[in-house]
Formats: sequence, C-alpha cells, structure tokens
Amino acid sequence: MNKIEHRWLELRYFDELATRESVIHTLHPTIKLLTTLVFIAIVASFSKYEIAGLIPMFFYPFLVIGLGNIPIGMIIKRVLLTLPFVLFIGIFNPLLDQAILVQIGPVPISGGIVSFVSIIIRFTLSVVAALLLIATTGIDAICGALSNLGVPRVVVTQILFVYRYLHVLIEEVMKTIRAYSLRSPQSDGVAFKAWGSLVGLLLLRAIDRAQRIYQAMLCRGFDGEVRIVRSWQLSKGDIAFLLAWLSFFIIVRSINIPEWLGTALLGGYK
Repeated sequence: MNKIEHRWLELRYFDELATRESVIHTLHPTIKLLTTLVFIAIVASFSKYEIAGLIPMFFYPFLVIGLGNIPIGMIIKRVLLTLPFVLFIGIFNPLLDQAILVQIGPVPISGGIVSFVSIIIRFTLSVVAALLLIATTGIDAICGALSNLGVPRVVVTQILFVYRYLHVLIEEVMKTIRAYSLRSPQSDGVAFKAWGSLVGLLLLRAIDRAQRIYQAMLCRGFDGEVRIVRSWQLSKGDIAFLLAWLSFFIIVRSINIPEWLGTALLGGYK
C-alpha cells in the first residue's frame, strides 16, 4: 500500500470514528461546534509568552478523547503532520527576540524561545480540538451545525463538497498512479519527467468525473441545498456541557492556575 492510499484510509477513518456511540458522540453538533470554537478562541487569546497558563487547557481534549473513545495515536499522527507549518512560522522567533525573559539556574531563556514554545502549544491545542470535533461529530453534522449558526448556505455547501469530493480526487490519483506503476514495473515511483503528463491526465479525469457527479446530482433533484437527514434535539445535558466548559475556559483564561497553585503550595510550606 503506497503512502497516498494510507493517507486516504486515515482520512476515511475519521468518518468511521464519527459513527461510534459515546457520551461525546451523542451531544448536539451545534453544542460541540460552539465549544470547539470558543476553545480555539480562548487558546489564541493567550499572550505570546504564556506557557504555564495554557497547561490546564489540555484537560478538555484529554477528556474528549477519553469519553469519546478516540485513539490518541491517530490524533498525535495528524498533529505531527501539521507541525512543520507552525515550525516554519515560529522558527525565527528565537533570532528576532533575544531578550532574556526567564533564568532557569545558569541557563538564560530568551523571549523568542518562550514565544516559540507558546506558539507550538497553542497550535497543537487548536488542531487537536478541530480533529476531535471531526472525529466525534462528522462533517455532515458539522455542516448542519454551521447552518444552525447562520453561516450562508453556499459556504456550508462548499465546505461539505470539498471534504466529500476530496475522497473522489484521491481515488482518481490512486487509480492514475496504480496504472502508471503497472505499465512501469521496473521504476520506483513516478519518474520526474512523467509528472507533467500525469498531472494533466489527472486534471482531465477530475473535470470529467466532476461533470458526471454534477449531472447525477441534478438527476436526483439537487437544488443547491444539502439536506441533512438526521435531526438532533437540544437537551439539558447539551446546555450543561456547553455552560460547564465555557465557565472552565473563562476561569483558565482569567486565572493562571499553575501559578496560583505554585504560590499556594509555597505559601503553605512557609
């Protein structure tokens, strides 16, 4: 199995995770979407030098992983795939901000290093929260929640189609590469000189496939609106879940809990 097939199966695995039954899966999609959006907004609002204050925010994804029965290894693998982007963004911080911010014994720590670590933590928390939302809700329910929140229908439809037909595009890529491999068994992968014609062929096949899919949708009565078959009823438990986490996020953002605990413990020893 080549790497593209492996990545495709991993992407489909998130759809399978969304069909499981757990406490988190049964929550209203709009509640989970709102909780995730507030979580990401709170995480992003921390100062660039904040590290200790972010630690309590890990409690939310850990609890969702535990209650939702989500394989933590799969989440870690997806986060590691996205880390190069944040490394590229923050790699120059230690060079641009060399003012000493913290002294740990004889080792001085510059503000650039602290901000770099803070960016990585905030990015990791945000990506994990988004992945957990997909793994416990599913793209159909997420799009339904977006509609409930007043997001324009055309935007919701585009998000749903991009996600759904990304699978179709990957299937076309797999078929094309497999056909190339069968005709060139002696080569290890796709030769560099063949990539131009391969991309052109893939573009033509993708356009043809898109036209056939669109015609099939029109034949089935598609009028520009994607209708979600399943409906969810808002319960008191959903409201309690949202209010509890909103309160927790606000407390964590307002009070540096690790610093407060450290001060309390040191004060107790004195």
